[in-house]
Amino acid sequence: MTQEEILSEFRASEALLEGHFLLSSGRHSGHYLQCARVLMNPERAGRLALALAQKLPRDIRSQIDVVVSPAMGGIIIGQEMGRALGKDAMFLERPEGEFHLRRGFRLEPGAKVLMVEDVVTTGLSSREAIAAVAREGGEVIAEVALVDRSNGEADLGVPFFPLIDINFPTYADDEVPADLAAIEITKPGSRKA
Repeated sequence: MTQEEILSEFRASEALLEGHFLLSSGRHSGHYLQCARVLMNPERAGRLALALAQKLPRDIRSQIDVVVSPAMGGIIIGQEMGRALGKDAMFLERPEGEFHLRRGFRLEPGAKVLMVEDVVTTGLSSREAIAAVAREGGEVIAEVALVDRSNGEADLGVPFFPLIDINFPTYADDEVPADLAAIEITKPGSRKA
């Protein structure tokens, strides 16, 4: 898929929102990509996952044992990536602030894991999820995401293959422009702390 075809999928599903958003990373933005909306249609989600799978180099694809994604945002695209790659897909949860496998999910010792996210902004959630996989006995060999909004700056410690780079500006609490600060804040992400 081309960048324009990918953006068209986001526009068609009304997944590109405007306003004042407090992102899971703690940064503020005038734009938010609600990936749950773009993924709510199974055919669209499948198309995006196939396009994302094609971004992975063959040598990495051939090593993957299992797909893991962080809840909540990564669950749907993680499941679709599992389908696209013919691999099992499971997800991490953080009921008390730290990611863990639950619901009977477990990794075989040394399992080669593909981490799947919906959006990467700072990479904090990804790094936490990658550390959780290591605690669970697996090894993340690469990460994919629908959207990289880090401007290429997120360091995940593993090869990273986003489907699309979208670089809307984000701001720390003390950097929020006056026009954005005048808009009521919406907190759409899943991080509570």
